[in-house]
Amino acid sequence: MTEATAAKERRHRITILDTGESYDCAGSTTLLQAMTRLGRKGIPSGCHGGGCGICKIRVLEGEYTTGAMCRSQVSETEQARGFALACRCYPGSDITLKVIGKMHKAVTRRRYGLV
Repeated sequence: MTEATAAKERRHRITILDTGESYDCAGSTTLLQAMTRLGRKGIPSGCHGGGCGICKIRVLEGEYTTGAMCRSQVSETEQARGFALACRCYPGSDITLKVIGKMHKAVTRRRYGLV
C-alpha cells in the first residue's frame, strides 16, 4: 500500500462542537457522508456537489482538503477562516467542527435527551 493510499484510508475522529458527538471518517470519505452514518434522521443534504450550501460547516481544529465549492456558498474569505461544505471536505487529521446555517437545526435537534 502506498503512503497516499494509506493516508486516504486512515480514519480520523470528527467532533461536532454543537452537540459533542463524534464519528470516524476516512480520509477518502467526505465529512457529510460519514456524518449521515450517525443514523440521525433529518440531516439535510442537497446536491453533494458543492453548490447548494445546505451542509455548510466551520472547521475549528484540524487539517482537511476540499473539492470545488460554489463561491456564492463559501467565499474565498470564508474558506480562509475555516468555512467549507461538508460534502466537499475530506479530513487529513482529527477535526472539530461547528455546523452552520440550514444544517444546524437538524444536527442540534433534541434526540433522546442528549442535546
